[in-house]
Amino acid sequence: MAELYRKLREYCGSDYYPFHMPGHKRRLGGMADPLSFDITEIEGFDNLHHAEGILLEAQRKAARLYGSEETHFLVNGSTAGILCAMGACAPSGKILMARNSHKAAYHGLYLNRLEPVYLYPAGFGSGHGKSASERELNGPILAGDVRQALERYPGIRAVFLTSPTYDGVSSDVAAIAWEAHRFGIPLIVDAAHGAHFGMHPIFPDNAVSQGADLVIHSLHKTLPSPTQTALLHVNGPLVDRRKLRKLLGIYQTSSPSYVLMAGMDECVGLLESRGKELFDRFARELGWLREQLRELKTLELIESDDPSKVLIGTGDSGLNGLELSRILRETYHLELEMAAGSYVLALTSVGDVREGFQRLAAALLEIDATTQAARQRETGDEAPGKGSAGSEKRMDAERDTAEWERTKLPEAVMTIARAEESPQERIPLAASQNRVCGEYIYRYPPGVPLIVPGERMSGELLDRSRREQRLGYELQGMEDYSLETLWVIRE
Repeated sequence: MAELYRKLREYCGSDYYPFHMPGHKRRLGGMADPLSFDITEIEGFDNLHHAEGILLEAQRKAARLYGSEETHFLVNGSTAGILCAMGACAPSGKILMARNSHKAAYHGLYLNRLEPVYLYPAGFGSGHGKSASERELNGPILAGDVRQALERYPGIRAVFLTSPTYDGVSSDVAAIAWEAHRFGIPLIVDAAHGAHFGMHPIFPDNAVSQGADLVIHSLHKTLPSPTQTALLHVNGPLVDRRKLRKLLGIYQTSSPSYVLMAGMDECVGLLESRGKELFDRFARELGWLREQLRELKTLELIESDDPSKVLIGTGDSGLNGLELSRILRETYHLELEMAAGSYVLALTSVGDVREGFQRLAAALLEIDATTQAARQRETGDEAPGKGSAGSEKRMDAERDTAEWERTKLPEAVMTIARAEESPQERIPLAASQNRVCGEYIYRYPPGVPLIVPGERMSGELLDRSRREQRLGYELQGMEDYSLETLWVIRE
């Protein structure tokens, strides 16, 4: 038996519970043995790149579910959708783009030789009395910032933003779409983490219904669909749909998997037939879980716009996010989606069951009690009540926190395309301060670059990279996997 297959079989037969994507959680869906229907474009099964029959109808069914004018299956994930959307709307020139975008958007900048004008996310929370965990989260993109940028920088061809973010923070897509449309330009929304939005009243509205011209959804992230499956929705007259279809044929494989396409069709059909039942149950289970987690004392429950993203701040526990994630994995066999410096993310979906929520609640409450007792032994005082109603702060973006975010970002010296094509040299990472970077550095997940080619390495960013290495976080993007050297622009 092949080693990877054997290890997967062993792991999936264990008691490890997945609080991570894909959203089917290895249990929800009607797909049988995938090898039995792994076919090619034979008679009666249509062709994704020339859809006229069963695949055309499957995509139309997805469009009806989301209320879009046109929907395309993506078998190369949301990455393909992002690249196609950017290429169709901004094949050259300037694009107004959120700086906290996924690395795929930066690849779109490079491929289209675009000059980005960056939008910076506002701070998360009120700006006063925020915990370290809340300070680490990015907030929304503000419509006022979009308007000011469009007024200040003529020639912008499209607006690109991520909503919701990896942590479930949403921007006011309707207000941003209105601003973009006033200038006659399309809005592209990377809503990879929001395919479930609009499916139940506990979730925000979907970006499609809020007026975005192009919306990319990763079905597999939060819905019961196989990994790598996504949708691209198209609306309005501002998108060159002919060019978009051409790009779909370029950025997607010429041999699309029928397993993945069947998985998307199955997911859409499941939501059509049982969506209300599944999401009503999911809402009840999430309500129960959050009620339990409001009792945390040293750890803290953080609220974002998406209640399915269970964010647990390390608070006064004395742990960092990586340590909390490791304890949950090794002691309780709960595998989370992501660990940051001061919080962890448990990704939930309609594929979860009460047993999983009970295990997560019990584990966190036990860890909380242990860290609280340790704190009392050290200080002799009661730990502050992190579970109080006042600690569950809602998002309220303010200008001063947006300015605080701006100060952390590196200086852009040249475009990504120019940097990629400039002569480069490899130097020790420790000696890279003030040099113009020739490659990416990002923590994955979530895949938002700390620095991109063409930006100047600051002392602050260099210190952060070293600190995250010491803490054990996995930084990616650099050619040198040991993270000891960095490619920079030759001076």
